[in-house]
Amino acid sequence: MFLACLSWFCTSLLVFVSGGKLPEAEVKITVLHKPFLCHRKSKYGDILLVHHEGYLQNGTKFHSSYTQGDKQPVWFTLGIKEAIKGWDKGLQGMCAGEKRRLIVPPALAYGKEGKGKIPPESTLTFNIEVMEIRNGPRSHESFQEMDLNDDWKLSKDEVKEYLRKEFQRHGYPPNDTHHEQMVEDIFKKEDENEDGFISSREFTYKHDEL
Repeated sequence: MFLACLSWFCTSLLVFVSGGKLPEAEVKITVLHKPFLCHRKSKYGDILLVHHEGYLQNGTKFHSSYTQGDKQPVWFTLGIKEAIKGWDKGLQGMCAGEKRRLIVPPALAYGKEGKGKIPPESTLTFNIEVMEIRNGPRSHESFQEMDLNDDWKLSKDEVKEYLRKEFQRHGYPPNDTHHEQMVEDIFKKEDENEDGFISSREFTYKHDEL
């Protein structure tokens, strides 16, 4: 009982000292390899192709894209919660060919619920290699290319068609299921008035410098 009260008191004191807010959880980042040349750095809205390995705190490997499934790297869009928050935070500012180790606290991973082989309240370690960086549907320079009928708003079909062309242009087969999920996530975030379109104003969900 005393320990519980002490824990409550310490938490309350921390909230008071920090002005009413607990400090935000952070990702610990270690750069394992960085290429000599870096033509661009990843930012919110970019589509990243990554290989990754995930480890529990006791060193148990719970996943590896190198050896599991089809043994291929995976695509995801940075900054729209397609992956855990720790990835969105920890993979910003990376170069193609760069490798990082991320130590992700539970609040930025799977939290109190856990997932699959990952127990609740797990701190996770990821070794992540960025293979390729592409303009995603959130980059400003992509808007006009996506706006096929020049009406200054984007439909779901226009965004999906853009993704399909980008994948094909770089020699990768389209993945309709993945594209549809990406489109739904984007519209959920950006279609503020829920009219089924993303206007040029709504498109500026994240600034390029973030």
